[in-house]
Amino acid sequence: MAEHIVKIIEAQYINPTVKRFVVQKPAGYTFNPGQATDVSINLPEWKDRKRKFTFTSLNKWEHLEFVIRIHKQHDGVTEMLGKLNAGTELIINEPYGVIDYKGPGVFIAGGTGITPFIAIFRELHKNKQIGSNKLIVSERTSYDLILDSELQTMLGNNYIKTFTRENVIGFIDKHINEDFLFKNISDFGQRFYVCGPESFVTNICKMLIDLGAKPDSLVIDK
Repeated sequence: MAEHIVKIIEAQYINPTVKRFVVQKPAGYTFNPGQATDVSINLPEWKDRKRKFTFTSLNKWEHLEFVIRIHKQHDGVTEMLGKLNAGTELIINEPYGVIDYKGPGVFIAGGTGITPFIAIFRELHKNKQIGSNKLIVSERTSYDLILDSELQTMLGNNYIKTFTRENVIGFIDKHINEDFLFKNISDFGQRFYVCGPESFVTNICKMLIDLGAKPDSLVIDK
């Protein structure tokens, strides 16, 4: 698999836990909304430590964009990414992944599972094709939301947020369960896109099927 060395053009935190990276785009490099690539840091002790990150940019943009949650207590790749600034080199590989847009439906994301959906919604919005698509996001707190205002602008009332650790007066922590899905989805015969931690995807898919969704209507990253 081909590797490309690219420089970081911009690096900035967009909320307390998430950092946006704008990086050089190799000549002739193409990808589809929803795809990802393996990324490593071009430093001797880090170059072989690859991690999968999804493009949040669109293919026609002149640069690549990644939006990455930084885990500062893990002593790992994302913690190191949190320390990097413009000018540092990354190594990216060829695009891969199977979350591609197959038609209108409900998108359900857990945490950074939102990232493949960002490029899909940006492409749909650019082409005026958002239509009836709905997004349900489960995050720890409102401070952890990724590109919240942009998603709100694109989706309006079809953008639903639920938080598991909000910890504010009057707020009841809420995990997505069958009751939540039943109240927020009117048609289980439509297409569903699910992305997030493996256990999240497994549990959500099981609940959707139990509520009437067909297994072949589920689009997940395999």
